[in-house]
Amino acid sequence: MDIQWYPGHMTKTRRQIEADLKHVDIVVEIVDARIPLSSRNPDIDAICGAKPRLIILNRADQADPRMNQVWADCFTKGQGIMAVTADARSGSGVSRMVPAARQVLGKQIARWKEKGLVGRPIRAMVVGVPNVGKSTFINKVAGRKSARAADRPGVTRGKQWVHADASLDLLDTPGILWPKLGDRQAGLNLAFTGAVKDEILDTETLGCHLMAFLAEHYPEALKTGYKLPALPEREEGENNVAFGCRLLETAGRRRGFLISGGEIDTERMAKILLDEFRGGRLGRFTLEAPPEEE
Repeated sequence: MDIQWYPGHMTKTRRQIEADLKHVDIVVEIVDARIPLSSRNPDIDAICGAKPRLIILNRADQADPRMNQVWADCFTKGQGIMAVTADARSGSGVSRMVPAARQVLGKQIARWKEKGLVGRPIRAMVVGVPNVGKSTFINKVAGRKSARAADRPGVTRGKQWVHADASLDLLDTPGILWPKLGDRQAGLNLAFTGAVKDEILDTETLGCHLMAFLAEHYPEALKTGYKLPALPEREEGENNVAFGCRLLETAGRRRGFLISGGEIDTERMAKILLDEFRGGRLGRFTLEAPPEEE
């Protein structure tokens, strides 16, 4: 699958982010803890330059617990960008954001105090790919529903300043991808988690890819989720799509998704798989590891 999705408003968003950088003290990048690498827009590094940074590994409650710490250490110790885990929906870990931002901005805050700017609020720009949970995170930090949020990409279409409290102002920005998803697996990962609009995808093929991945890395979750006593064995020379399709058929049969002639409705099964994966109902998964962990 060659997945590409770059609506025209994303070009405008990039320009707006570049223009607004001078008005903020720190850039808070929200990434999906299930795909920490694929959900980082490589353009953000170039856009932000030397601006202080903080990474929030959102949806950590849906990611593999062991890998959450691996990725937090990868960014903080390996790349020098402080990273904290959180779940914007439940609010778990959200309170870590302000202390972490203050730690990153320690020298800057000290200079403010020297100038008599005691109590000056931190101005943070919140960036990330579509549907990674930026607006939900902002609403949880602010303690009220100030930014538009929905479980689909493309809801935030313009910048929104949100006054969290006397110590913090947040700038919400629309989700932004990069013009060409050169890494095929990154495109798949973004599609799995809902960062790319489902309307442009071949849902059945996407489901086949996800089934094949889960069978290789999290087989017990598949067996439990779809009440399978055992998973089919991969046949010699069988590629991921073919193997994943057989798994879809197996799961669809267990769910009773049959159509005329006794065939299995694999398209329906693929949609159910994606919904259950995205909603965390199948378990906690991380789809990628830092290079040294792979």
